[in-house]
Amino acid sequence: MNSITANDSTIYFNEACYTSLNEHLKANNFSIIFILVDENTHEYCLPNFLTKLETNAVIEIIEIEAGEEHKTIDTCTGVWDTLSELNADRKSLLINVGGGVVTDLGGFVASTFKRGIAYINVPTSLLSMVDASVGGKTGVDLGHLKNQIGVISTPDLVLIDTAFLQTLPQNQMRSGLAEMLKHGLISDEKYWNKFKDLSKLSVDNLDELIYESVIIKKNVVEEDPFENGLRKTLNFGHTLGHAIESYFLSNPNKKELLHGEAIIVGMILASYISTELVGFPRQTTEEIKTLFLSYYEKVDIDKSEHQSIIDLLKYDKKNNHGNINFVLLEKIGVPKIDCLVDDAIIIDAFEFYAS
Repeated sequence: MNSITANDSTIYFNEACYTSLNEHLKANNFSIIFILVDENTHEYCLPNFLTKLETNAVIEIIEIEAGEEHKTIDTCTGVWDTLSELNADRKSLLINVGGGVVTDLGGFVASTFKRGIAYINVPTSLLSMVDASVGGKTGVDLGHLKNQIGVISTPDLVLIDTAFLQTLPQNQMRSGLAEMLKHGLISDEKYWNKFKDLSKLSVDNLDELIYESVIIKKNVVEEDPFENGLRKTLNFGHTLGHAIESYFLSNPNKKELLHGEAIIVGMILASYISTELVGFPRQTTEEIKTLFLSYYEKVDIDKSEHQSIIDLLKYDKKNNHGNINFVLLEKIGVPKIDCLVDDAIIIDAFEFYAS
């Protein structure tokens, strides 16, 4: 369990991370190495990471503010300006050390600065390890609308050191777990079944599950890198989940949800809709709801808010020709893409979630 080759980059795990990183630095003779962090990873992750680097190149640290609300073009502009002021050139390297906000935004900054400089992702949260740092999607939000601006590009390396998870709060761990649960639902019932009793899992089990999750995403992305078909299945639970996340982000009376917390709600809703429209077993939908709500606190969504959330669906990136396209499940491991869903069924799904 040392590495996985994915498209034009290689994903390294744990002890193999720093050997591969230092070999890469030596082979490429980068002019300046920039390390992008937020205030949390600056404090808790960067000191240890710096001790692993073996290079004579100049190293500059760029810090951004933590949180989804700072995943914006304005933040990108600040990073681009800093790169310019510190004399970054086409032979510079940007290393993104952080969660999904840092790897998404950092990848976008690197892909667009001087028409593209090299970058490496070092995900430090469970969510970024199994999702954000793998697959080449980069980008930022447009206002409160998720990931509206971005490009698909490939980092030189992805370095997954699960020791970073020791610095992570439990709510952030649960946020990442949501994407792993999704990978099981859309691809592999055997993998899904491993999550039915988390109390039995050890640290070694978690490393193995992370590895399997990365393999699942990597295989999907390699078959469909530009999301024309199979890759859409990775959006199970995300159509409504992103709308819920955006609604809570934009509403001053709501507590902001972490990505995984919103996606858990989205997957329960999508499971109900799957039962109504494509024959997903009702008993399995009930089991999914029960399991998820044993791990995650129920989110309070009032009936008066349903339509406002539904209205946000029109901004989903998977839409085309004015249609809102859902990913549903016929059974575990058998997703169906490009499904159209009436608002009335979505409202029924919200009522199922709340009941």
